[in-house]
Formats: sequence, structure tokens, C-alpha cells
Amino acid sequence: MSEYSKIEWTESTWNPVTGCKKISPACKNCYAETFANRFRGVKGHPYEQGFRVKIWPGRLELPFEWKEPKKIFVNSMSDLYLEEIHDEYINKIFDTMMLADWHIYQILTKRARRMADWCLNKYSEYNNRNRILPNHIWMGVSVETEKYKFRIEYLKKIPAKIRFISFEPLLGQINLDKKSLNGIDWVIVGGESGPRARRMRKEWVDKIFVACKKAGVPFFFKQWGTYDIEGERVGKKRSGRSYNGRLWNEMPALNYGIKCPTRETLPGGL
Repeated sequence: MSEYSKIEWTESTWNPVTGCKKISPACKNCYAETFANRFRGVKGHPYEQGFRVKIWPGRLELPFEWKEPKKIFVNSMSDLYLEEIHDEYINKIFDTMMLADWHIYQILTKRARRMADWCLNKYSEYNNRNRILPNHIWMGVSVETEKYKFRIEYLKKIPAKIRFISFEPLLGQINLDKKSLNGIDWVIVGGESGPRARRMRKEWVDKIFVACKKAGVPFFFKQWGTYDIEGERVGKKRSGRSYNGRLWNEMPALNYGIKCPTRETLPGGL
């Protein structure tokens, strides 16, 4: 968790939950698990428990402490819709996001069905029964291969104004067309990094890129990962982020500009 993040498509991370469980092939070499397990058993460290799921209620108010508007990746070290996280706690996380609305919150999950069910069943509690999430809460799913493209259909059911897909790590060819991306506002693509990384092929990226251009969806290329465009194992830094001769940092229109209130004016003394 950090006020500043090195993840290219965000600016900060906020982890009111840490730890997760593997659910699909993209999880095999999970960076968050690798990081957390470095500190397993270190007394007093936030990851003393390793990557076991842990709820952190004391972190719920953290976004209020960041006065400058930021793009915040929610639960970069977990998954907000993990089975172990009760609806009541998700409600509290959304309460914070609704009140600290000068930030943009980016929620990314592989548990697309639960996210869709939660949003459709619970969101009417917020925003005076308006069932459309506000612009500053972005909802996304991870899709690594064609087999997991079904997550996109669950994403489309969510009443969010900004829906996005992260094809990272991209592990195979995914067939997309204009219909597939109808209702999608942003796409991220990236290869895997780390000592056990699996190669991402250029033709897989090409298919997604062409589909995005045809559908008019902003395209963000995060990285090649451990393997470069030619398939040589050179490391993340050397392989870089250039695709088709340039950087692709396209994003949905930002919704910054809401004035940060003083702590004294926040409801409930938050």
C-alpha cells in the first residue's frame, strides 16, 4: 500500500484487504503473493502472515488523508470480491470511495460474477437509489486467455460509467470484435514479469489493439514483461513498454476536480 505506485496505469494503491487465493492461470506467478511471502514470519511486519487473507479496518480512512486527487488501485494486494470478504466490509470500502470522491478508484477482479451480483443487488443503497456508479469509481476484470473472456460479459452487467479490462498477464490469443468491446471504456495489455514468467506474443497484442481501434476503446500498453517482442528473455526493464514504435498510455477521460472537503465537514466525523 502506497501513496505513490510504480504501476503504470495508476498513481496510488490502497489495500483495506491483503492476501488472496488462486482462481485461474493468471494467478500462477502472482506478484503480490511473491512480495508478501518475502516477509512471512517477520514479527510486526504487515505481511507477517504472508499471503493469507487479512482484513484491515484501520485502513478504511486512508483515502481521506490524501488531499490531492489520485487514481487509486483498490486492493492491489488482494481481490475485493474474494469469497472471504463479507458484503458488509465491501459496503464500508464503498462508503469511503463515495465520500472521498475527489479520487478515482480502480477496482479490478477475477471474480466477475460476484462483482456483478454485488453491484446489482447492493448499489441501490448509495447515491439516492441511482443505480449507476459515479464516474470516479471504475470497475474492471482481468482476462488472460480466451477461456476467461466470460468475465467481460459479467462486467457489462455492472451499472458503472467506466468499465475496463486488464489483459495482463496476457497468456494466449483472445478473439475480440466490436461487439465484444461494446460497453467497455478502457483496455490494458501487459506481459508477465518475474523469474517464471510466460511469454506474451506480439500477434496476441495485435489482435486486441486492432479490436480496440475499431471499437474506439482507449488502449494502454503496460509492458512486454520478462520477454521482449522477439521472444528473448531480457527482463522487464530492457523489454520496455514500446508497442508499434511508441508508448500507448490512452485512458478514459478523468474525473478529477471535485474539491477535497476538510475533515470537519465529512459525514460522521470520518
